[in-house]
Amino acid sequence: MSDLILFWHRRDLRISDNTGLAAAREKSAYVVGLFCLDPNILERDDAAPVRVTYMIGCLQALKQRYAEAGSQLLILKGNPTEAIPRLAEALNAQAVFWNWDVEPYSQIRDRNLIEALKEKGIGFLEKNWDQILHSPDEIRSGSNSPYTVYTPFWKNWISRPKMKPVETRFIASPSTKSPSASLQNLTPEEEKIAKQAGVIELPTAKDLGFIWDKELFLAPGEAAAQERLEEFCSKAIDEYQEQRNFPAIDGTSRLSAALKFGVIGIRTVWQATEEAMSNSRSDETQKAIRTYQQEIAWREFYQHVMYQFPELAEGAYREPFKNFPWQNNEKHFQAWCEGKTGYPIVDAAMRQLNEIGWMHNRCRMIVASFLTKDLIVNPQLGEKYFMQKLIDWDLSANNGGWQWSASSGMDPKPLRIFNPASQAQKFDAEGEYIRQWVPELRSVDTAFLLNGNITPIERSSLGYPNPIVDHNQQQRFFKEAYQRQKV
Repeated sequence: MSDLILFWHRRDLRISDNTGLAAAREKSAYVVGLFCLDPNILERDDAAPVRVTYMIGCLQALKQRYAEAGSQLLILKGNPTEAIPRLAEALNAQAVFWNWDVEPYSQIRDRNLIEALKEKGIGFLEKNWDQILHSPDEIRSGSNSPYTVYTPFWKNWISRPKMKPVETRFIASPSTKSPSASLQNLTPEEEKIAKQAGVIELPTAKDLGFIWDKELFLAPGEAAAQERLEEFCSKAIDEYQEQRNFPAIDGTSRLSAALKFGVIGIRTVWQATEEAMSNSRSDETQKAIRTYQQEIAWREFYQHVMYQFPELAEGAYREPFKNFPWQNNEKHFQAWCEGKTGYPIVDAAMRQLNEIGWMHNRCRMIVASFLTKDLIVNPQLGEKYFMQKLIDWDLSANNGGWQWSASSGMDPKPLRIFNPASQAQKFDAEGEYIRQWVPELRSVDTAFLLNGNITPIERSSLGYPNPIVDHNQQQRFFKEAYQRQKV
């Protein structure tokens, strides 16, 4: 058996601050990267072209990083539980290392892979967490049960020391151009064996059947994510508390896609926020930074509950919503998808999603509330549409956000209903966001634009639809249905 360790990248498409990769390097200098194009993920009907395009860009950057380190990234296509053991055996690898994941499919896949590796006598890394600051088994209540409410989770979570970014000793910064001799490539003979075992060239997104002809809203790769983090922490984080809810302002970190694919480590992000906190000059900026840290904790809360309660991926957590009488009007759902509901703030948000594959978080809450509470459509339909469109779609975060908006998840407040007009007035007071994404309404007076009181004649002349439902009426229908479910 050789000294070779294959490191299987999944949601950690980086070399810096990668706990599993660092562990592999501690064990051997002969570390080769591996990524498997999994048909169980790519051939689903909810794989988004923009997301696959971003992922391929991240893989291209990762290949370059490995080359700079003197090694390489191998690409497989097939069921990982079959393709990876076959490759590891062919190359006589001593072990396959990877980082664990919270998602139900990943857990099943990993357990199956472990069994396959054991059968071939190939080693593996014991359960290793990289995408979260604390493991799901670490943050538990006084009764040793998993948390189902965020606030007590946050109090426990923030009280614990956070791990610093890990060093992967054979790599310098993402901007390093000179190769390191610390690692080694496969030999020519090993490369031949690897190809026979299924290794392929990295395909384009188009090669995989995903067409995204627009420019990516977010630049892929480790260096781009690090640059975005530094830019955010140098200024915008100081005003995060005040600006994060306004979709016309670039007031958020926009690191969600980078974190979803792991092109930046969560320890790196946390350390950057701590450094910003230590450099802050006022209580206001410290409060803003703490608010951003709470959003990191929200992300982790949703990951923990997905790990502890995998059934969340299939439906509601709260009893009244497990058999809720959703209306599921197909025409209404289609109008919502296309941004043609007649509610300007809702339509602006949906058009942004359709155009660039991303939507501001405040708007995600607005459109999710509208779909579930105004159109009375099953949130799982909206959840799936987001899955088909978002560059940063993440099962835990997407599911948690939709269940929060639908009032079906782990939220102590029984009902939360957003009024589209009041949301627009509060968070897009000048109508800048609406006018950007619903250009036919640019000439409408701001007050009418925000409250939606645009006459049918004016709507017709502008080519903008009438409201497909009445908010107040639908709110009553929803509340009545909810009360009946509680009986």
